[in-house]
Amino acid sequence: MHTEEIRTVIGRLGALVAEHYVFPEVGAEVAHRLAAATAEGRYDDLQAPEQLAERVTTDLQLGNRDKHLRLKFHPDGPPDETDPVAEEAHWRRRAELDAGGMARVERLDGNIGLLEIRPLLYPPTFAGDAVTAALSLLASADALIIDLRRCLGGSPDQVALVCSYLLDSDEPVHLQDLVEADGTTRQFWTLPFVPGPRFDGGKPIWVLTSSATFSGGEELAYNLQQFKRGTIVGERTLGGAHPRRGFKLHEHLEASVPVARSVHSVTGTNWEGVGVVPDVDVPAADAFTEAYRRATAAAG
Repeated sequence: MHTEEIRTVIGRLGALVAEHYVFPEVGAEVAHRLAAATAEGRYDDLQAPEQLAERVTTDLQLGNRDKHLRLKFHPDGPPDETDPVAEEAHWRRRAELDAGGMARVERLDGNIGLLEIRPLLYPPTFAGDAVTAALSLLASADALIIDLRRCLGGSPDQVALVCSYLLDSDEPVHLQDLVEADGTTRQFWTLPFVPGPRFDGGKPIWVLTSSATFSGGEELAYNLQQFKRGTIVGERTLGGAHPRRGFKLHEHLEASVPVARSVHSVTGTNWEGVGVVPDVDVPAADAFTEAYRRATAAAG
């Protein structure tokens, strides 16, 4: 990248943050800081897009520590939000390659179900059938382990669908609201009907987390913890509760800008900056062994 191209990218990034960031005062401050750094030539020597993304992300997160606020490097190029057809095709293909995020579905000895979700909770439009298939296969297990240690985010609609199977309620359950800077609010509820059987509410669930569990993965863990439906085993999660939008700035660079905040129906707050605190605090590498031991004891 040459200097003029770098400055164009940073200028567009600052404008997007000022326009869309969930907290307008913070967005304006970040945009001002980027403009000052650009004027000082802080980024002029970073010809490699990945190096520019790393340095700019550090500057974006100064003070606010919002891990969704990033300049992201994509070796194969980010999806283009201005072309809805191409963007949908991009995410549909990714969901297909990742089995809809249902990375591992297994019945373990002792009739313990295991569901590993990674890397993302893809939207139901692309991966709802995968969720239905996975949880239908595990519905008759005596206990369930959900592995979110490598779940890096995803769709709140997909989180709501998973919770619809696990909270075992015929009446919709209010999970959370997403509130934008102008006060626009979208509510998320479980579904009154799901295809296939729900996981019986009397059977225990353990949820594995790591310090890499992020965003939508954290939301799923937080929901199950707050509704006292699952026991969290592992490490405190990364702490990102602000849903984001992506904007293509360059053939390899995407602006990730948080546009709303989560307000959970139980706590009135969220896990931003603090993460989801495990009920059983163990290293992520030991989380499965600990959860499986507890699950087999409970099932036996």
